[in-house]
Amino acid sequence: MTVRVVLADDQPLVRSGLRVLMADHPDLEVVGEAATGAEAVRLVSDTSPDVVVMDIRMPGMDGIEATRLITAGPATARVLVLTTFDEDAHVYGALRAGASGFVVKDMALDDILAAIRVVAAGDALIAPGVTRRLIADFRGRPAPAPERSPRPVEGITEREREVLTLVGRGRSNTEIAEDLFITVATAKSHVSRLLTKLGARDRVQLVITAYEMGLVTPR
Repeated sequence: MTVRVVLADDQPLVRSGLRVLMADHPDLEVVGEAATGAEAVRLVSDTSPDVVVMDIRMPGMDGIEATRLITAGPATARVLVLTTFDEDAHVYGALRAGASGFVVKDMALDDILAAIRVVAAGDALIAPGVTRRLIADFRGRPAPAPERSPRPVEGITEREREVLTLVGRGRSNTEIAEDLFITVATAKSHVSRLLTKLGARDRVQLVITAYEMGLVTPR
């Protein structure tokens, strides 16, 4: 199956580099390019891509607003945000807007292509450096009193609560299985049930929930 991709970035060299690289991969097809958020939204409507590789800083409508419009609309496209190290303040906003993943522009191009495939398959991916910026967003919020326990998460079991905490810490299914002495299949099953019970779109949303509920706190 070919993954249909829209590239949204105001830097022509970035779009060109990704387009040329994808040309060597028959499972990836660039169906459109946009230099602004408004163009990206229009292209999603016109071309029905599977993934939009979205820059955050673009003239006019930025990538966060474009992501919000795309994910709130009828299109099934998933958004992979392409960010830079100086965009700390925007990471959480883009997550809230519905982005399914984050990669940084200084990653190897092959890693970015791998991220596109992951997001197209319905999973979520956050580059480790971006996870640190997500945590930084929470550092600016009032910390709960030390004597307070994390808020209860309604409707989930104690084991699922443990899994949610580990997801919030960035653990993969394999690492969760190792931490809890369960099989990878069982860990994956717990994550799937959490997505359903919490109404989360993907793993990224589970990370947000873990922080908001106080299960994970910034160090």
